Amino acid sequence: MFIIAGLGNPGRQYQDNRHNIGFMAVDAIARAHAFGPWSKKFRSEISEGTIGGEKVLLMKPQTFMNLSGDAVGEAMRFYKLTPADIVVLHDELDLPAGKVRVKIGGGHGGHNGLKSMDAQCGRDYKRIRLGIGHPGDKDRVHGHVLGDFHKSDREWLDPLLDDIGRHADLMLSGDGSQFMNKLVGQAPAPKPEKPAPKAKSHIHQARGQKPAIEPSGPMAAMLRKLMGKD
Repeated sequence: MFIIAGLGNPGRQYQDNRHNIGFMAVDAIARAHAFGPWSKKFRSEISEGTIGGEKVLLMKPQTFMNLSGDAVGEAMRFYKLTPADIVVLHDELDLPAGKVRVKIGGGHGGHNGLKSMDAQCGRDYKRIRLGIGHPGDKDRVHGHVLGDFHKSDREWLDPLLDDIGRHADLMLSGDGSQFMNKLVGQAPAPKPEKPAPKAKSHIHQARGQKPAIEPSGPMAAMLRKLMGKD
């Protein structure tokens, strides 16, 4: 059994915030895999179903972001699971908007939801880092994170969420590389083409060619000298 937890804040005023992209991703998984109706347990909204033959509990903790680990840790202990059975989807300031990276273990990077997860569940769970971009100024971070996605963001956000739902089975297995490769916009950029060979000068080209007719006169002498024949 696995727990897939999306991190966010409860309430309609937060539902479109960048900070709630974890909730959005879990909703996309529930839609894609026909999970059961949402109910309340473990201080969370939960939904049960299967992905790739594995039983999965989807969670949206209702404890607010800073206490996310309290809810997930309660469910983990109830089902006697380990951190390796937990997948957490969360917003990531240090990734460009729309980019996704998978990480197992490591630090929380100042993310309060992950800080709570580490305290309650240990560090060795799988993190699906969903890029929301950085505003460029640390004084604007709070407003950026708790601000709503713009309408223009939907051009990348909706396809990305759909792909997360569609390929959630790959999220549960391996190191996440196959999962990342399936997501829209995540494929590595193609290698740059090799530059065309530098064009040779007319004189250089002339050195490698033998004239069809051997010229004569002053010009011929000059050419023979240039081509090293004299």
